[in-house]
Amino acid sequence: MRVERGGSAFHLTYCTNIHAADGWDAVYANVKQFAPALKRRLSPDSPFGIGLRLSARDARELLEEGRLAEFRSFLDGAGLYVALINGFPYGAFHRTAVKADVYAPDWRDLARVRYTIDLVEILASLVPDHLDGGISTVPLSYKPWMTGASADTWSVLTRNIVHVVSEMVRVWERTATILHLDIEPEPDCLIETTGEFLDFFERHLLGEGARLLAERLQCSVAHAGDHLRNHVRLCLDCCHYAVEFEDAEDALRRIHAAGVHVGRVQLSSALKVRFPDRTADCGPLVERLRRFADSTYLHQVVTADFEGLGSTQDYVQHVIDLTTASGAARHFEIETYTWDVLPAGLKIDLLESIAREYAWTIGAFTGNAE
Repeated sequence: MRVERGGSAFHLTYCTNIHAADGWDAVYANVKQFAPALKRRLSPDSPFGIGLRLSARDARELLEEGRLAEFRSFLDGAGLYVALINGFPYGAFHRTAVKADVYAPDWRDLARVRYTIDLVEILASLVPDHLDGGISTVPLSYKPWMTGASADTWSVLTRNIVHVVSEMVRVWERTATILHLDIEPEPDCLIETTGEFLDFFERHLLGEGARLLAERLQCSVAHAGDHLRNHVRLCLDCCHYAVEFEDAEDALRRIHAAGVHVGRVQLSSALKVRFPDRTADCGPLVERLRRFADSTYLHQVVTADFEGLGSTQDYVQHVIDLTTASGAARHFEIETYTWDVLPAGLKIDLLESIAREYAWTIGAFTGNAE
């Protein structure tokens, strides 16, 4: 949905990875159940965007038997649109152990390339004419898997990213629609900070990557570098940035100075805990934290306070303020996929929960967040 601040317009979506689904039919059923209901509440008179989470299986099924045209027709008829796709988890994401497997296959594997190219084809068909479209992806690999990575390994990572970019360039040449791959820095991953993203971008993509892309597209290396800046962007996840203790203002300054774009801002928060000075006083707090432990993942929690635990929600507000004031980002995506594993005291009706996150976020844009 369109939101305005300071005379500028931005697009706000929520990611459908909050809904458990196995296969395209289940994804489609969730979209039909929740998206029109949210539109009626939040954007009755204007188009309502959704951030579509698709596994490799979901994407392949959507591309078969005319399903993509049917889905586009449904979106148009319901006043919905898709400009963002979550292409991070390749496989199942709910009700099964995920942990580090969420990064597999990583960008060394052609299965990741094929999956992402499927998403490029889907997004090219769905994104509205007046918008750019983004596909989020893993931060190349999980860092423990890459101990002692050779120069050849970095070349494989670079070559595979370039392969996807070349497909995005062809979409742009055919339709004038800009699609971008949004790499998401995350703790413990090969790219976990702004600095590591910029190092990969400048040292690998604009070096070997630009030469490879120039060969693929039969263009100059300088022109290939421009394509890479247009089609490879950073996904700024507020939860991950807060966990890494990144200074958001400094990060955005460095991103801008490097000539890199922010493809999307993911609005998510982490638990924030201040332990007592004395170890003997930590027991009750540890017990409260224990309720958030689960066998699937421990990631984002959106709440102002819960039995002595806080959140990094203030960091989310700070990032919204910075990115809207500078125009650094156009797309904002509410991402809270851990609803299924939250303590019972934090769970309410799912539709109501999503609507409340929208209410807070819209308030953050208008200066009325509570």
